[in-house]
Amino acid sequence: MTTSHSFTPDELTLLADREFFRKKAKISLKIKQILEELQERLEAEIALQSLLAPEGFDSQARQFVKGEHLEDFPYQYVDFPRLYTRETKFAFRSLIWWGHHIVFALMIEGPLIKQYRRNLFNRYSEVADRDLCLCLSPSLWEWKYGPGLTLPIARSRRSEVAATLDHRTFFKIARFLPIDDSAMETGTIVDEGLKAFQAILPVIRT
Repeated sequence: MTTSHSFTPDELTLLADREFFRKKAKISLKIKQILEELQERLEAEIALQSLLAPEGFDSQARQFVKGEHLEDFPYQYVDFPRLYTRETKFAFRSLIWWGHHIVFALMIEGPLIKQYRRNLFNRYSEVADRDLCLCLSPSLWEWKYGPGLTLPIARSRRSEVAATLDHRTFFKIARFLPIDDSAMETGTIVDEGLKAFQAILPVIRT
């Protein structure tokens, strides 16, 4: 089968549109600045907290990532705090995914998982009804949300959350903001990210 190498008129228009790529570069820089400021705010918050962190945790470890192909769409994120090993995950990811949404997510796996689960239910009233959800995918690396993919962490759904977490060796708690959320226009994405982290904190505090 021969592959056609010709371009459609729409493809040629986009390929020739220099302004589009200039705008993309400008937006990417703005996203980087947002993530850098959020990381600094998170660092200040963590300095005030006593975290139940796994062995080997470095409170200064962080990673900024920029890519083009999360299901064919560009993305940028910062992981902070951050610890990844084969057996253990302890990270808070702030991800801005073009064409989709913003995600603030705690990912945890490893020997302390039972204590994190105990913290969640002992402090459920602190965590519930704060726009957080439990991610249901069997993978930590699924970033979509909606029916079948996420379960709201609400007072009215405590038994469902408990049943979902029973015997799980990892879990992810996240807050999702649509791209058209008012925080995008008001410039309060950093505030929303910090609020999401503070809402999740009871799970990982000592």
